[in-house]
Amino acid sequence: MRTILITGQGGTGRTTVAAATALQAAREGTRTLVLTADRTDTLGAVLGVPTGPAPVEAAPGLTAWRPDAAARFRDDLTAFQRRATTALDLLGASRLEAEEVTPLPGAEELALLRALRDAALSETYGLLVVDLPPAPQALALLALPEELRRYLRRLLPPERQAARALRPVLGRLAGVPMPAEWLYETAGRWDVELAAVQGVVEDRATTVRLVAEPGPAGADAVRTAATALALRGLPVDGLVANRVLPGATDDTWLGALAAQQRKALEEWRETYEVHEVPHRGHDPRGAEDLAALPVPGVNTAPTPVEWPVTDRLAEDGVLVWHIPLPGAIRDELDLIRRGDELVVTVGQFHRIVPLPSALRRCTVAGAALREGELRVRFTPDPGLWPREK
Repeated sequence: MRTILITGQGGTGRTTVAAATALQAAREGTRTLVLTADRTDTLGAVLGVPTGPAPVEAAPGLTAWRPDAAARFRDDLTAFQRRATTALDLLGASRLEAEEVTPLPGAEELALLRALRDAALSETYGLLVVDLPPAPQALALLALPEELRRYLRRLLPPERQAARALRPVLGRLAGVPMPAEWLYETAGRWDVELAAVQGVVEDRATTVRLVAEPGPAGADAVRTAATALALRGLPVDGLVANRVLPGATDDTWLGALAAQQRKALEEWRETYEVHEVPHRGHDPRGAEDLAALPVPGVNTAPTPVEWPVTDRLAEDGVLVWHIPLPGAIRDELDLIRRGDELVVTVGQFHRIVPLPSALRRCTVAGAALREGELRVRFTPDPGLWPREK
């Protein structure tokens, strides 16, 4: 199964491109699901078929789904209150009824992740097309499963659950009650669910397709998104330059705008596989309009992002970890070694990644950013590195 995550510059027709991509794949014989987290039915307006909490057949071979974040949030909160009854009673808390609960910010994105997981596990579809929010929100969303799992492991380490028989004794010695069994069970269940979502996002068959309008704002958005996606190890399978104006026009104002777009397109082609989608003069609506858009097809063999370690011990006495960060700026880059992890920060984005096993026995000797690649040098620690006999 292939998954294509579609994001990019805000207000550039991402949903239209997602719908057109899904429709094209369905017409080519691939059973396809298109997902969105949009609270308003933008996807339904583009497809010409209303979408909602239940998946609907939008065209032969194409299913559209817009999960209900409010319903899932109410169910989760109700279930949490049932499991935390004892703790809530001790606090004198008053229960919230389902009908008075409204979803918090971010509930739509969480509902989308769960829907993505459920669709992948169902093995019903050959292709999942996900209409993500604009790039900044989408990048935070894609990082969420990994980061939440990290928080859970730090706050409720799984290995401590094995000492459940000792908790009453430890509680008396410490003078405070130890975490209840339900808390560990809840954390374990969340970890399983998050791992399933993370597995779909990080699968080698998952790629990201960027959508932007050619121009200065689009160029900035694409550069930032590409750097952040590389930091998360997510491959970009193409850049859709949407709403491209015709090159020749008698209108002076439109001619200047078209020239600006052409300049941006030329720069993009030096780095990305660019697919131009011309401006139709109106917002596409319905299957006929979507079929007329020349969106790129689905590559069945995406190229994964690799972070290789090269052995230069014989030449320079170091191991080099190569981390691709296209578009990164040196002044916005920061590195911190923390135990067996490396904290990489690029502008507003950061990620904590475990070191490969060989590098855990080394010390950081330096780093350099060259040609869109961060190269971190490691020197073997004599006290930890295996000695030659």
